[in-house]
Amino acid sequence: MKAIELKNVSFSYSGFTDKVLSDVDFYVDYGEVALLSGLSGEGKSTLLSIVSGIIPNIVKGDITGEVLVDGKSIIGQKLAVVCRKAGVVLQNADSQIIHKLVDDEIAFGCENFAISAKKIGEQIDRVCAIMGLDKTAQTRTLSGGQKQRLITASTLAAGQRILILDEPLANLDVESANLLMDTLRQLARAGYAVLVVEHRLDMILPFVDTVWNIRAGVVAKVGNKQEYLLSQTVTIEDNSDSRDIGKTLFSVNHVTFLVKKKEILKDVNFNICEGERLLLLGENGCGKTTLLRLLARLYKPTNGNIEQTLNPKFGKRYRGKKWFKSVGVVYQNPNYQLFMPTVEQEIAFNALSKNYAEEMIKLFGLEHLRKRHPQSLSEGQKRRVSIAAVAAGNPEVLLLDEPTVGQDYKGLCELVKILNELHDRSGNTMVTITHDMRCAEALCDRAILIADGAVKAQSGKELAREYFLGNSV
Repeated sequence: MKAIELKNVSFSYSGFTDKVLSDVDFYVDYGEVALLSGLSGEGKSTLLSIVSGIIPNIVKGDITGEVLVDGKSIIGQKLAVVCRKAGVVLQNADSQIIHKLVDDEIAFGCENFAISAKKIGEQIDRVCAIMGLDKTAQTRTLSGGQKQRLITASTLAAGQRILILDEPLANLDVESANLLMDTLRQLARAGYAVLVVEHRLDMILPFVDTVWNIRAGVVAKVGNKQEYLLSQTVTIEDNSDSRDIGKTLFSVNHVTFLVKKKEILKDVNFNICEGERLLLLGENGCGKTTLLRLLARLYKPTNGNIEQTLNPKFGKRYRGKKWFKSVGVVYQNPNYQLFMPTVEQEIAFNALSKNYAEEMIKLFGLEHLRKRHPQSLSEGQKRRVSIAAVAAGNPEVLLLDEPTVGQDYKGLCELVKILNELHDRSGNTMVTITHDMRCAEALCDRAILIADGAVKAQSGKELAREYFLGNSV
């Protein structure tokens, strides 16, 4: 019996006549890991939402055809019925986390399924060991990658035999990504059905049995995985102009940061120079995002200080409107930044001028989305909009936390090219966090490796290559 099967399924969202899915025939067997691949905005997340019951129970639209989960139709079934069969890990981890503590979060789904307290305790210990999580940790202190592991652990603990994951590797470092995929591979061997949507094909293809491609709402099975990988891979070149590095812009001096008694950063020291592209490397939870937020003055150091030479009027504690005009921040989760009713209004909100906003819309390839609500977009499209909105203000410093998440290979290349073009044009200082080895070198002049909350190494872009290839640094 097939775990998931779609027969001649078509779908369009309420209020829209265009079909997102067209006459789709698709299936996933028990005992296999299946990959659904394709460009951003082609319908991958829509298909997952249908299979998981989110459509049409929460998100409305017109659906035709048959959708079978565990051999039974789910059309007309309540979401709670579907959830007992299929566990879902969404792109946005924060939207699924409810509780303050890791063990409470994992227990929540189990309790809803009336699993005994003893069994819940055993499941928490098991999945935390698998995912490398501290069950006593506070969920708000977790990095993006750790949160992704947490919601995956919560799904595993609840015991559904069908697992659906939407870009689970997006915020994971290489080691964590391999750990997760190896775990999913073992679960498939034990009889689970695993369906994954993912753009990082080079990392996921060794672990999958079946590959499906979606294009313009039409799904087709891929015959040769290696040929498919080569067809989707584009070499990313760094064509950024070489420039002389200017004065020291930020000086990080003996910075320590604690959350309650937990030490996130300890005695961190380094400088950032005007006009350079700095890359922050390190495993999930090492303190990269915290460091970026300290540079942005969203957090204050527990000890030590960060000096800046952007503007003498920006005192040590100043973080007003003018500060954020000079220092643009792109968050790891674009949903935190998108609040205007349309894409064009979002980009115009903080723009230098109406003309410059229009230039950013064209540069980022968003013309066809200008009238769409930002929250209605795919995660990859949201990411582009959030970067374009910040770039429209032409900040002197651009702080980017995982800017390429949700981008297919073609979109990744385009986005890297755009970021480097903006850097060349404006002479901005760019600080980037990424776990994506496909683009790391093309976004940096210099790299800093953070490990256990401290600076482990500093070097040129060769450090990125060494880090991702697993060489000692």
